Amino acid sequence: MSYALISIIFCSQIGSIVTARSPDPLNPELNLRSKQHVIKINQTLHVACRGSSPISWSWPDHVMNGTERISIINFNSEDHKKPYCSNLTLSDAQAKDTGYFYCNTSSSNIKQRKTAIYIFVKDKHNPFVKQYAEVPKVLYVIVGQRLLIPCRTTAPHFNVTLKLNDHSLTIDGKKVIWDSKQGFVIPRTTLNFTGLLSCETTVNGNTFYSYYLTHRKVNRINSVQLNVTSPVKMLSGRSLAIKCTVTTELNSRVAINWDFPGKGNRNNSILKRIDQSDHMINTFYSTLVIDKVLTSDKGNYICQVRNGDTGKKRKATVNVYEKPFISARCRKSCVAEVLAGQAVYHFPIKVKAFPPPDVLWLKNGQPITERSIRYNITGHELIIRDVSEEDGGSYSIILELKQWKLFKNITFTLNVNGASPLLKMEKLKQPTEFQKAIIIDYHLCKKSTREISRRTGVPKSSVKLIINKYMKRSSVVNKSCSERAKKVHGESHHSLRKKVKQNRKGNRGITLRFSKDM
Repeated sequence: MSYALISIIFCSQIGSIVTARSPDPLNPELNLRSKQHVIKINQTLHVACRGSSPISWSWPDHVMNGTERISIINFNSEDHKKPYCSNLTLSDAQAKDTGYFYCNTSSSNIKQRKTAIYIFVKDKHNPFVKQYAEVPKVLYVIVGQRLLIPCRTTAPHFNVTLKLNDHSLTIDGKKVIWDSKQGFVIPRTTLNFTGLLSCETTVNGNTFYSYYLTHRKVNRINSVQLNVTSPVKMLSGRSLAIKCTVTTELNSRVAINWDFPGKGNRNNSILKRIDQSDHMINTFYSTLVIDKVLTSDKGNYICQVRNGDTGKKRKATVNVYEKPFISARCRKSCVAEVLAGQAVYHFPIKVKAFPPPDVLWLKNGQPITERSIRYNITGHELIIRDVSEEDGGSYSIILELKQWKLFKNITFTLNVNGASPLLKMEKLKQPTEFQKAIIIDYHLCKKSTREISRRTGVPKSSVKLIINKYMKRSSVVNKSCSERAKKVHGESHHSLRKKVKQNRKGNRGITLRFSKDM
């Protein structure tokens, strides 16, 4: 009986469409009921399929290169009670045609359904579907994960042996599994699967080999760094180059991608390089170069790194200015008044400029750097420490971009008034060395801060500061209460004043106030 007649009979059958492998009546049905089918090389393959909706076919990718060897005939009936039917014919079958062939059905109301059959094209001269006899195929290995060694065969009965570095491995069906449709499967890879793997089979007295080189892949990314500090400022028309440096452990291969404002619209180049000179790490370089940047190129430039399931990224913000500029002004007023004795004074000048200009500060027409070590200039900012009355005067900041002939000058007047009475009183209230010693003694005698302040007349804040400094500097953990504090508390008011006078001879200006209850 001819195949055409068999197909007509198969397609004309009416009834529920149920395949041998699926109880679902919506799945298409093949005339070949087994899960796999074997034909010889150069033979013709015939497969018929019927389903409840229009049919399409799919087959191994490489067969697409020779579609002239495939013919498809569809039988579509206007009677919706009859199934759709299609015949696929593959002529002059080759060993590389070995693989899954799918019959697919789909409609607007039903999702795609498919039924597969695995076709072996037996070739005694090419027992492996894909053979790597001269140059090994690299297989990336991740410890603990599944490894597939793809030495599938053109016939299911070929006996294949797996070797690792010339040592045969036991195919136990658990740690090492053989599947003629896939090859060897290692469900859970260990560190032992490192080196040269070989699949070997003997057909008609001839031995065939297919080699695979394992490469242990490590997902860890040690570091990702950019060679620029964000934000990057530059003028329009200049070239931008940002280098992304990635370090990983050995046996790692990373994917580096760039994301930036002009991606897809701007001409750019990406230079890549790998440095493996270090025996401990791999270093990957990716440099993004954009010639003659425009103001539209401003934005975030992101280096995205992937190593397996691990990812990291670094970002730099780029500001592009159309032309150089200088902008400067006083924040509130160009005249200020301060009191002598102020610890620090910052001149309230706001400056915006690019490129960074040359800065010169003058006081009364003279460069400030020659006047006092109390004056500190950082960038365009001027700071005066321990302000005195002599610091009053007229201050000028001169900003200049010589190359572009840009100039800006701001004049600021600083008036310094004498120290306030309160500030002078605060200085007089500073504790003497004698008072500090008494405070420490009281502290060692377990007196509270409040009581020490009441007995010595020193503010509680100063008492706390003296005790804290003592605790930081003292190298002795436990010190006993000295007799000095006890005697001070027990002596008369007159005798204490006498001791204070004696102390003044060695320390002028030392004063001690005692509470009336001492």
